[in-house]
Amino acid sequence: MTKPNADTLAAAAKAAGKKGPPPVHLWNPDFCGDIDMRIARDGTWFYLGTPIGRAPLVKLFSSILKREGDDYFLVTPVEKVGIKVDDAPLLAIDFEVAGEGQGQTLTFTTKTEDETVLGPGHPLRVTRDEATGEPSPYILIRANLWALIDRKTFFRLVDLGCHHLHDGQRWFGLWSSGQFFPVILSSELP
Repeated sequence: MTKPNADTLAAAAKAAGKKGPPPVHLWNPDFCGDIDMRIARDGTWFYLGTPIGRAPLVKLFSSILKREGDDYFLVTPVEKVGIKVDDAPLLAIDFEVAGEGQGQTLTFTTKTEDETVLGPGHPLRVTRDEATGEPSPYILIRANLWALIDRKTFFRLVDLGCHHLHDGQRWFGLWSSGQFFPVILSSELP
């Protein structure tokens, strides 16, 4: 079997995705090997070490992205190839707010135009760098694919944050879809 290249994967993804998002969760083709494709922490996709500059092509590839364990693949009904992901495979670059306080809803948009409402099925998680303590916030977008929330968007989120008693401790966090999402213990704030 010949190793697929970016053009054949793009053609298959385009054909498969004509009627909405492709059902990648149903596709389990044989593994065809790894290709030289990488998603950087800032959401830039690289092929053969060169950034992919065409946003529609990146969007197309992101639609056939699948995670199995700690590995990431581009899949079609007949091919499955491994790719590298530096951090999260998606990047949340903006959000909209509807309502306010405990009744608000936060809808995130990714660089690849996925839209997701923060809520029970799409939680927020925040990790902190062990050396610097700097937070890295993520939102679950779809099928075990998380998006790193970019810095400007996170700063906007902080403006909406509040303190709330959660699991017996006081946290600073966010409300969306009737659920509180803790970000940092209130006692750890300066």
